[in-house]
Amino acid sequence: MIKIVGFNQSHVKEASEIALANYNEERSVVADLPQIERIPHEAYESFINNGLGVAMFDGDKMLGFLCCHDPWNNAFGTTAKGVFAPIHAHGAIHENRAGIYKRLYQAAAEIWVDKGIAYHTISLYTHNSQSNDALFSCGFGLRCIDAVRTLTNFEHSVCEGIKFEELFKPDVVKIRDMRNALSIHLGQSPCFIRSSPEDCEKWIARAESRDSKLFIALHNALPIAFIEVMDNGENFATREAGMKNICGAFCMPEYRGKGVMQGLLNHVITQLKNDGANSLGADFESFNLTASGFWLKYFTAYTSSVTRRIDEYRSEL
Repeated sequence: MIKIVGFNQSHVKEASEIALANYNEERSVVADLPQIERIPHEAYESFINNGLGVAMFDGDKMLGFLCCHDPWNNAFGTTAKGVFAPIHAHGAIHENRAGIYKRLYQAAAEIWVDKGIAYHTISLYTHNSQSNDALFSCGFGLRCIDAVRTLTNFEHSVCEGIKFEELFKPDVVKIRDMRNALSIHLGQSPCFIRSSPEDCEKWIARAESRDSKLFIALHNALPIAFIEVMDNGENFATREAGMKNICGAFCMPEYRGKGVMQGLLNHVITQLKNDGANSLGADFESFNLTASGFWLKYFTAYTSSVTRRIDEYRSEL
């Protein structure tokens, strides 16, 4: 008999095994992903406690599960409350996977909307067509992408008169104008990720204080592009030893299309490889056409985060 129940402690072992099997399916297509032996059971503790997850069974056999992090307010700058399900927070067996995902989302969404959660975001594996098709049919659209590459250099046109170097923490103020320009870029069509001057200043201050490495391109001693790298990204694969993650990047518009970012990325690859890393991740909004056009030339996508905004009928939410 098929049944859907609330996710609890007794489901963690099967859920982590399904999630790892789904990861390995994606890794069979995207070989640059790191090998992972297990997903720690502790990663599921918050899903047990928040009461927002569901699991589907045929008798005693788990067919799939769907959980999420605790909700947050003002999701994506809106007035709505939102939830996010990372790649280890859900999974399904291969047989009838699309049908399983539809039923899991139906059950989870009922819980979420009952709690006034109108923004639903789920990170899916890019090459898992069944889960992508299932959520597309439930009203979701693509928003964010995670991509990866091994630390191998690539051919690019020579950047005449351009220098590449690491920018150390005392000098991070040198790219403040570029961070402001990035904020303006994200506010334009088709991104429309707009922020007030106060919000932008808070975002820049957080970026300047975080534990990261900054690499810049210079022309006539002036910074014209940067790439920022951190140890950890936003999913469990990005936290593996040997994987580094791009957390910010920008090139001044007048220098685009001239090989500056390609030269800077190659410089970053060389430096990270010399430090013992072996792979590099990047995450970006799919509707940031400038960014997605660049990153997808040099990285391979492995997650597609999809979102759905429920129409808020205030008498019901």
